Amino acid sequence: MEAMRPTVLLFDIDGTLVTTGGAGRRSMEAAFEKLHGRRDACDSFAMSGMTDRAIVRQAMRIIGVEDTTEAIDAVIHAYVTHLAEEVHKVDDARYRVFPGMREAVKEARSLPGFAVGLGTGNVREGARVKLERVRIYDQFDFGGFGCDNEDRTELIRCGARAGAARLGAPLEECRVVVIGDTPKDVHAAQGIGAECIGVETGTFAAQALLDAGATVAFQDFSHPEALTALLGRR
Repeated sequence: MEAMRPTVLLFDIDGTLVTTGGAGRRSMEAAFEKLHGRRDACDSFAMSGMTDRAIVRQAMRIIGVEDTTEAIDAVIHAYVTHLAEEVHKVDDARYRVFPGMREAVKEARSLPGFAVGLGTGNVREGARVKLERVRIYDQFDFGGFGCDNEDRTELIRCGARAGAARLGAPLEECRVVVIGDTPKDVHAAQGIGAECIGVETGTFAAQALLDAGATVAFQDFSHPEALTALLGRR
């Protein structure tokens, strides 16, 4: 039997690990209202799969605000401040971890040769706030975040490198798996030569993720084959 390669797992957050009941969008709207008087700045485009900084940049261009680094930083700061308040307003039925995810993360963490991290467009502090609400943030030892790079492929590359470093292995010798719910997750995985496990717990059907190039895709991680795919078992 072939030896298992060192494996880096990178989990997306929104629509993949958890649903926040819209807390993220409302917090972004509140940030734009506070700083620019435009709660509607993000209304004309889908935020799914975008990094936080890319969301802010696009919204600024739409409302005619110069998208300087300083201006984006200011909105991100206001967003995280609102998010810390907003996540506690959502009831447990609407703010939850998706089926099978806690168990999958726990199982992977228990195995030698696995590094379990995040691969998310959220800035690091936003990721912390969202996942601490459901007591799962401490299960991820590293990650690639939206504050590491505005481009999703490059932040996934950052997460993969961090995971490989934790395993003490060269990245090119590692199996890297991105777990996500949007074609942007799939394309980012492809961009670094990683596998991608799609889940239709967000806004895209499993078939759409397969069509985008996902290695496999499931309704959610309660599917009996999802954990097998995650762990690379045959």
